[in-house]
Amino acid sequence: MYEIDRKLKELSQAGTPVRIALIGAGQMGKDIVSQISKMEGIICDIVVDVDSSIALEAYHLSGNYDNIVTTDSLEEAEAAINSGKKIASSSYIIATRLSSVQCVIDATGSPEMGARITMECIFYKKHIVMMNVECDITIGPILRKLCEQAGIVYSLTAGDEPGSIIEIYRFAKALGFEVIAAGKGKNNPLDIYANPSMPEWKEKAEKREMNPRMLIEFVDGSKTMIEMAAVSNATGLLPDIRGMHGPKCNVKDLAKVFSLKSQGGILEHTGVVDFGIGDINPGVFVIVTTDNQRIIDGLVQRDMGTGPNYLLYRPYHLCSIETPITAVQEVVYGESTAHPMDHLTSECITIAKKDLKKGEILDAIGEYCYRASIDSHEVAKRENMLPIGLAKGAVLNCDVDKDEVITYDMVSLDDNSVLLQLRRLQDQLLG
Repeated sequence: MYEIDRKLKELSQAGTPVRIALIGAGQMGKDIVSQISKMEGIICDIVVDVDSSIALEAYHLSGNYDNIVTTDSLEEAEAAINSGKKIASSSYIIATRLSSVQCVIDATGSPEMGARITMECIFYKKHIVMMNVECDITIGPILRKLCEQAGIVYSLTAGDEPGSIIEIYRFAKALGFEVIAAGKGKNNPLDIYANPSMPEWKEKAEKREMNPRMLIEFVDGSKTMIEMAAVSNATGLLPDIRGMHGPKCNVKDLAKVFSLKSQGGILEHTGVVDFGIGDINPGVFVIVTTDNQRIIDGLVQRDMGTGPNYLLYRPYHLCSIETPITAVQEVVYGESTAHPMDHLTSECITIAKKDLKKGEILDAIGEYCYRASIDSHEVAKRENMLPIGLAKGAVLNCDVDKDEVITYDMVSLDDNSVLLQLRRLQDQLLG
């Protein structure tokens, strides 16, 4: 990657490090601050969280207890940075407007905040690392387009499954392989009706020091659907069926399982996104094929499979740990790790987890009301399905049965939402 280690060393020696802002100091945000503290040539000038004490804690966990100023004043923050200090704040606007900051990392997980933060980055010419995949699958194409017009880079993050998968996908396409499937291992059993009050998940969340809602987002499959929608929208690969197959299989079986039915596999079509449940996690994979016998012989000799499909597998993804690399890619090389195309190919749709009543206000992803599934954008648009990113806070206009897909006409949405306005603009301009 362009001798990125050498470049960071040069930036450090020249006294011109990459300077970033982090918004969202949860589990992953804290990891990012700690990782940056061990790197040359990159500095985290400001950490923002709704509670500034959490932002301060992120610095403390990285081993930095000194020269940190807590403030929500841009003027005070500018003065502090100029005197060599760092900022803990509850104001995301400071992060996007600080003159020293070159790149902003959104680790909030809130689609609405993702929309607001990225628009600020566009106005103030800051590159954006979008760890907020929920926002990306909702309005990623228009955000990327606006960022490009502003001369800044919009990118998903290295280390998260979408970024890691897309890196392998780009490698495969560069070599001229046909991509049969791309996917990830799911790290929890699939329970599509899981909710944060269930004792087994509540206990596991406590042991892992996680918000139970965040754990349920993984358990009920929503996170997997969201991540693979991001991969779809960046590559054009589509789900083979609604919700994908999600077979139980191990790494050694991947190339066989993700083959066409006529070849003994599970697929109706090639060029798909999917996931597997087994020893694949925490790995990601791309299944490829070729019609060149010389290349086939080489792949077989190198234990990539016996054909007709072959496995490219990365046995890990280091979510948040790898994120600083994306920030450097953006600032130094003007490139993204991964980004959506100029239109959606897949949509994460909203499906009721339980019977819902008229007047009920929908809660957040990973809670009680609904889960995400994936379908093609064409189908979702034709059937008026509500994107998962717009669901939180929507008011039901009618009763909805358990397992029913929630559509736009079933809900009233908040017209004051920046996310909603950008989605409407995206639908009108980009289809």
